[in-house]
Amino acid sequence: MADMLSTGVSGLLAAQVGLNTVGHNVANANTAGYSRQLVNFVARMPQGEGGYYIGTGVDTQSVQRAYSQYLNTALWTAGSGQSRATTYQSLTGQLNNQLSGSSNLQTSLDSFYGAVQDMANAPSDASARQVLLARANGLASTFKSLSGQFDQLSQGVNRQIGDTVNAINSDSQSIAKLNEQIRTAYSSSQGEPSDLLDQRDALVKKISTEVGVSVVPQGDHTVNILVGNGQALVNGTQSYALGTAPNVYDATRLEVTGKDTGTVISGQIGGGSLGALLDFRSGVLDPAQNQLGRTALAMASAFNAQHAQGMDLNGAMGGNVFSVAGPTVQGASSNLGSGTVGASVGDIGKLTTKDYVLSYDGSAWGLRDSGGNSITMAGTGTAADPYTADGLSLVVGGAPSKGDSFRIQPTRTAAAGFGVVITDPNKLAAAAPLVASVGSTNKGNASVNSMAVSDPSNAALLNPSSIVFDSPTSYRIDGGPSQAWTPGQAITNNGWSLKLDGAPATGDSFNIKANTNARGDNRNALALGKVANLGVLDGGNTSVGRAYGQLTSQVGSAGSLAKDALTTQTGLYNQAMQAQQSVSGVNMDEEAANLVRYQQAYQASAQVISTASNIFNALLGAVKS
Repeated sequence: MADMLSTGVSGLLAAQVGLNTVGHNVANANTAGYSRQLVNFVARMPQGEGGYYIGTGVDTQSVQRAYSQYLNTALWTAGSGQSRATTYQSLTGQLNNQLSGSSNLQTSLDSFYGAVQDMANAPSDASARQVLLARANGLASTFKSLSGQFDQLSQGVNRQIGDTVNAINSDSQSIAKLNEQIRTAYSSSQGEPSDLLDQRDALVKKISTEVGVSVVPQGDHTVNILVGNGQALVNGTQSYALGTAPNVYDATRLEVTGKDTGTVISGQIGGGSLGALLDFRSGVLDPAQNQLGRTALAMASAFNAQHAQGMDLNGAMGGNVFSVAGPTVQGASSNLGSGTVGASVGDIGKLTTKDYVLSYDGSAWGLRDSGGNSITMAGTGTAADPYTADGLSLVVGGAPSKGDSFRIQPTRTAAAGFGVVITDPNKLAAAAPLVASVGSTNKGNASVNSMAVSDPSNAALLNPSSIVFDSPTSYRIDGGPSQAWTPGQAITNNGWSLKLDGAPATGDSFNIKANTNARGDNRNALALGKVANLGVLDGGNTSVGRAYGQLTSQVGSAGSLAKDALTTQTGLYNQAMQAQQSVSGVNMDEEAANLVRYQQAYQASAQVISTASNIFNALLGAVKS
């Protein structure tokens, strides 16, 4: 009878464990990261009775979570990808909104060139000139506004990098503490600490959304968490913090470092929101800022160059209409020498959207672009013979030390420094400075095709000149030496250039003199209007408007790709979550069935115990009687 009672008690206790586990599963059905728990039973060793065995009941062998390391790892990876895609899409969306918002640069360019055309239609009208100045200031405000918005977005990225690093460090500490608790629990031989394991997995999943990590299980049931190229975040029960430090060239720009070593690991980080922040900054925002600056440089350079070829209402040659910031040079904070680097734009047609690093190896200077590619330089680096590369002119000086370096950003701050120099509308040079006329006694059919200024700084530009042809193929200027001429060839002198159509005859003359009717002349204003479509960048193939179109296109393309990536990553995450939950998730129907099953087992075991008690009592009663 004692064996029957023991058997019933074992079944009752086993059913009780099953009921408690089902209740725990149901209670945590909506707990994030919870893995349903399963009870494993094993039959007790039977007792031999002659030629047979009698069972002695059941033992609860373990309570374990339903878990797949493979599926959980896949979920962490998918979560990291989705988090990165979400952050990246949000940032590119903000940048697209800035470009398409009220500060749309194309609208400002159209308004400005519309005002240039209005001045060309009425070059002496004061109101048309005043409107043009207002539109010029509006264009400058748009450049500055966009640059300011880009800077604000960059500052926001900096703040998010700092906040994300802090969150990663907090999660790393928590994982290390759980590692210790889990290792202690296993060493106590009390079975699997399922809830502690779930808490750790939930933190691993969270940290994987913050940064791409590698999870390495250890033999003592702890896990190591690695980031980048092996930087440890968690090693057993010890956590290692990430840090942030100012960029070696720009103190306003944060880089991610190993806090203990100080080594910059920004370039090693991928995945998660931190990877998205760093990738967006270097892959989208920096090129966008550089392209905006390149557009500003092209606008100022092309318009100023054409304006300088005209004459204003005061009879003076046109000056600069726009000012723009030049290249920025930043010395590394680790520099030990006293070397200096000066940078300027030498050929805007060769200017790129890249940044560069000029380094000194102890004997010579070397240039690399932002992608780490070596750039060939011409020249010797002196003021008389500067280094030239990709449209830049670089002058080095001082006494640099081996390893010193300087970052050069040709266009990064150009838009922020874009401004209008002219405040007096009378100084807008709508007229051409020179007038070319055909001699009244000419016998040939040659006529003036074009009159252009090639060097507005020439002191003799406005001096009168006379061109007399000695023969149909030679001419003299102001009685000077005879010069050969072929049809289509430009005749140049004192900073101007003249082209003729037709064939001149011997003795034909052409006269050049300063324009005395600048008030009603619109020739330079018409030329200024053509600057809108003038090829300035990329070897003369890209106009200012097209350069801005390239900016909107590259940002728009990045945004479109980010949306597609988010859709893809969300689908992968949902699939991974569904697969993981199919194993580890709580199924209420299944738990309801288990509840009934364990309840019936409990009741049946209680009945066995009751029966054993009744039989035992009957036996006692029989003995007493």
